[in-house]
Amino acid sequence: MTSFQRARSEEQREVRRRAILDTTAAMLEEMPIGEISLNELSRRVGLAKSNVLRYFESREAILLELLDRAWRQWVADLPALLSAGIDQDAPVDRRGEQFAAVVAGSLGPRRVLCDLLSAQAGVLEHNVSPQAAARYKRGAVANVGDIAALAHHRLPELGTRAPQLIAAMIMAVGAVWTHARPSPAMLAAYEADPSLTAFKLDFVPALREMLATLTAGTIARASA
Repeated sequence: MTSFQRARSEEQREVRRRAILDTTAAMLEEMPIGEISLNELSRRVGLAKSNVLRYFESREAILLELLDRAWRQWVADLPALLSAGIDQDAPVDRRGEQFAAVVAGSLGPRRVLCDLLSAQAGVLEHNVSPQAAARYKRGAVANVGDIAALAHHRLPELGTRAPQLIAAMIMAVGAVWTHARPSPAMLAAYEADPSLTAFKLDFVPALREMLATLTAGTIARASA
């Protein structure tokens, strides 16, 4: 636990904000989003709960900022991954498959990002002010635009539909991640009845197939 003196300068306030974000990120590595509480966060960061709320209006506001940070880090890593994983001389259908494979593979080790994306609409966008919601959405629109530009560079056949493809991909990430992490009861059911495992998803392969389908469909509609 870190102990802070009263923040008297903008630099000191920024140090506290960063400590709150970093501590929350560390907690997300240990536990699901639903178990993150302001009481435990304040204990770990060494601030009273009321002081934490001076820097962020709610638990969800902290998580939204972490989502934006994790998303931007992912976007920053994608250009090199796409450059290494896509043969620009290949036919469009092959490049579409490669694009889907790179995106899905890049998300496999990013558990925190996937957790936050899966909770975005149902949890994180609640219990925040309109100002915080708008601030996050502006960042999300920019992130989608950055990935769309990367997609269009590798798949110019997308035309003007690249942003719609990326928005659909982001929603698919959250859905597949949720279904690929079954509850203990469902895992026990799979073990007891192997015939049910047809519904058990392996995240990266399942996401790759869904993203490839979305990409192929978007290219087909763009060329129609």
